[in-house]
Order: sequence, then structure tokens, then C-alpha cells
Amino acid sequence: MVTSLLSTDDLGQARALVEASGLRFEAPYDDLVGVFEAGRLVAVGARQGRVLKMLAVTPSHQGGTLLDEVVTELVGRGYQDGVDSFFVFTSPALVPGFEALNFNLLVASGTTALLEYGDGLRRYLSRYAKQILPGNNGAIVANCNPFTLGHRYLIEQAAAAVDQLYLFVVREERSLFPFGARLRMVQEGTADLENVVVLDTSWYAVSSITFPTYFLKGGDPGGAIQMELDLLLFARHIAPHFHVKTRFVGSEPWCGTTAAYNEAMHRILPPLGVEVQEVERKSAMDRPISASRVRDMLLNGELEGIAELVPVSTLDFLLSSEGIKIWVKGGGK
Repeated sequence: MVTSLLSTDDLGQARALVEASGLRFEAPYDDLVGVFEAGRLVAVGARQGRVLKMLAVTPSHQGGTLLDEVVTELVGRGYQDGVDSFFVFTSPALVPGFEALNFNLLVASGTTALLEYGDGLRRYLSRYAKQILPGNNGAIVANCNPFTLGHRYLIEQAAAAVDQLYLFVVREERSLFPFGARLRMVQEGTADLENVVVLDTSWYAVSSITFPTYFLKGGDPGGAIQMELDLLLFARHIAPHFHVKTRFVGSEPWCGTTAAYNEAMHRILPPLGVEVQEVERKSAMDRPISASRVRDMLLNGELEGIAELVPVSTLDFLLSSEGIKIWVKGGGK
């Protein structure tokens, strides 16, 4: 019987089993469950949002149904919380076992594989079937927190070089401005560009699932691996679906994580048929324009100078009652 692990003894046994399996015990989590036999924990697993992690079965019980039971319980609890698809990172050697549990392999690289339970990727791609046009198409993936004249410049340069430009706005809610506000700023700021189609990334590009290091900004030991998985997922699933031949990116003079991501694009995407074009970042007032610079100015009350860095549509939003509530409440971060 699969049960929640709550007591101090439960957590101690869970940590011991996870670490004995060569994994890292990682908090936080939404659910931590396991199976006991004669008072000893023999299987464990956890769910954090859409990600299943710390899945381990003691060697004496491997090959049976315990992993299936733990995964089924975690998926069921996720469904109750409104989650409709689930992801797991594992070693390539364990992929067949997860495929037997109805997971689909998305990408694998080196020592890590990413699988999904449910048909979320298929549903995401099919949602935009009407927006797909053949041709020499390009793509940009951007957070736009908020949308600046730097973003606008990159988009203009990219749109002039391709037949159709797909602008993927990061859906992940780990930014000062919520996704709905960022999407609206992008749509209003690019409405005059006829060959630009604004979409969202869902969970399949620069998300806390595919590339969590982007949101940490401080880096972590697994950052390089997850950058690679994120880019492989783009090259093998998203780019072919939208006939994307080129991915455009702005130069990055400040953030080490984003600069490393740009470098990884140059290394990973071209061999898979996606050219990378890095555009020199637009400057204003003798400094490169960046969304972080705008956020800092909001925090410091330098509202007049912001007009030099953002389109009129973004400025109108930032100074609206809705916009002010967001950046004042968020401390401008």
C-alpha cells in the first residue's frame, strides 16, 4: 500500500533509500509517498508540481510492481491538484522501465533523459496548427519581463530575415510580471509586424522543468545538462513542427546563465538543422537595454528614464493602475 511519508522516521528512511539509489534527496515537494514492508521503506517517490522525482526501489524489490504503484499514486494526486501531464528525469538506462509505465521519451543526452507522462507535448503543438506556415521560418524564445525596446529591436531584425517569425513567450510564472501581462505587452508591442506570430512556450522551452537554472540565475551543478535538454527538445520537436530554420537571440553582456545558454545554442542547434543568429543588443543612454535595467529603474522611482527603454505600449501598461500594483507589490525585482 502506498502511503504518505510524514513522520521524522519516514523522512529519514526516505532520504536513506533515495541516497542509497544514487539520487539526491530534494526538497521542496508537494507529495512524498512510499511503500513499507515489515516497517522498512522499500519504495519511495515524490512530486513537485509536474515533476516526479526521487523515485527509488530497494534492490531486493526491483523488477516488481512497486515503482508502478508509486508513480500511479503520484500521478493520481497530481490530477487531483489539476496537473494534466508529468515529467521525470532519469538515466537513459532506465528509460525502458518508464516507457513500460506509459511515459514517452522526449529527449536524452549523456547521463540524463527527460520523459513525459500524458500527451501534453502533442496537445501543445496541435493547439497551434492553424499558425503553422511553410517557408524559411525563425523563432525567438523570450521572457519579456517586461517587454523592452531591446526585445523589439531583436524581433525587428529577426522578422526582416525570415518568412515567418514565431515569438515564444515564456509561460513560467517565476517573473515579476505574470505571464498574462507579459504576453499582452508583447502582443501590443509587435502588433504592427505582420509576419510575427506570438505564442507561449507552455512547459517545453525555458521552463522550471526543462531549464530551471534560468530562473535561479546563480547556476547549479546540473545547469549545463538541463540547458542541453531544453535545446534538444526545441530542435527535435518544436523547430520541425513550426518549420523553424533559425533561432535568433540577443547578445548577453551581463547574465552568466543567459550567456552560457547562448553559447550552448551555438554548439547544439546547428548540427540539428537550426541556425543560430546572435544579434548585438540595442543600447540606450550608453548601456545595453535589458528588462532587469527597467525593473531596477521601477524600484528606484526613475520613471521618466524608462521611456527611453520601452515601447509606448509597455510604458502605458507599467504606469497603469494594473501595472503599478504589480511592480510596487513585487518590489521592482
